[in-house]
Order: sequence, then structure tokens, then C-alpha cells
Amino acid sequence: MLYLHDVWVNWFEGEENGYNVCHFHEWRKDDGVELLDQAPLLKVEPILFNYIENDLSELPQQLLDDIFQKAYLRKNHERVQLEYCFVVTDGVGILAVDTIGYSIPIRKSRLIPRQEQLVYEMIANHDAKKYHFQQSSVDKDFHILSPEPELMTGLTRKERQLKQLLFMALDQLHTSQNEAEVRYWFTEWCPERYSAIQELNFENAWQQLFEETKYGWSKRHETFCENLIKGQPFFEKLWEMEHGPKVN
Repeated sequence: MLYLHDVWVNWFEGEENGYNVCHFHEWRKDDGVELLDQAPLLKVEPILFNYIENDLSELPQQLLDDIFQKAYLRKNHERVQLEYCFVVTDGVGILAVDTIGYSIPIRKSRLIPRQEQLVYEMIANHDAKKYHFQQSSVDKDFHILSPEPELMTGLTRKERQLKQLLFMALDQLHTSQNEAEVRYWFTEWCPERYSAIQELNFENAWQQLFEETKYGWSKRHETFCENLIKGQPFFEKLWEMEHGPKVN
């Protein structure tokens, strides 16, 4: 088995979408970066890599058996053995994974560029190992709280976080079923369509607002999001994590 040593990892926990597992250039000073003393390195087929990167489903038992207790975290000059932790690649993408003792990829991290280059060199002459796993026959169900990758493509970490906050606020707006409120916010987004918006029922108004706001990200999106979350402490806290205190 191949092993990587001295691997810096920045764990993103509970992320089912790979776009939220930030690449090295998006790591932040206050991220909790850790050092793996040793981690087994697996080359797998693209279909399995995609399954690990973009899902939180059961990992193949054979894979878990192969890497069981073979990784170590370096903590305060000590080596701490990890149950199921490994680095996986399909020859293109690379991901570190820690199940924290479970059988699903709960924590995921990208690697620093120098380590990525080392991975490519190490697996260059190795074939992908085939693991049997039960992939759902149903396509992954994307929704407003787990948006399609194309809605996040090209955005920075901050923009992705704020966009997800906007979607959470819109989802909450949907649960309110308040027709006057949704018309108000749709008018805030499109004041020039005021008259037409007043004719819409709740569901049509909300759906059109979501369709209008879901693509791209701009200063207009940011201002709309800031206004939409005002007075909601949980959402304001998430905003402050990206912006610092500001919402009045």
C-alpha cells in the first residue's frame, strides 16, 4: 500500500457536495488545519471518487478494511491512530477523508499543492483498485439547501457561503406561506415588475423569485440577502462569519 506523510488537512465536516470542500487557495487563517503523520493513499475509479467527494453514503467495506488503523494524526508531538482515514484519488481529483470512526466520509479535505503533485507522481504507474459499492440507482436529489454544482461554479468561498445563506432565507420564506411577504421581497428584487407581482399567488411569486436569484452572484444578490435576513439572529450570525458585524 502507498502512504503519504506529513499531510496538512483542513477538514470540512458533513459536506455532501465537493464544491464546499475548499481548495488550498481558499483556506483561511482561522481554519483548523491539522497534520496527518501518515495516511494510506488509494487510487480508485472515477465513479467511486465522485461518490466519495459528492455524497455522505456508506463507503465500500473492503476499502474500510484496507485502510483500517493505518493513518496517524500528529498532535502535540504524539502520534494518534485514526480508525478510517485515507487519501483518495482517481488520477485527477484528490481528497483526504476521515470517517471519525463511522463508515461514511464525514470529514473531507483538499491537499496543499506540493502534496497533490506528490500524489500524482506516486500513483502514475498504478492501476485504480476496483471496489464494489452500492450506488443509488436514483440520481442525487439537489434542492434549495443542497444546490446543484452549476449554481456554485466560479464563485469564491465567501460567495458560496453567502449564496447558501440566501437560499436558506428563501427556504424559510417559503415555509412562512405569507403571500404579502413574498410579494414584498420579489418587488425588492424586481421593483420594475411591481404591478405584475401583485397579481401572483404565493407559490408563483416564490418560485419566480427563486428562479430570478439562483444564478450567479453579484452585489445586488449580496444586498438582497443582507436585507432579507435582518432581524433573524441565526442568519445574521452566519452573515457576520463572512462579513463581520454589519447588519443593522
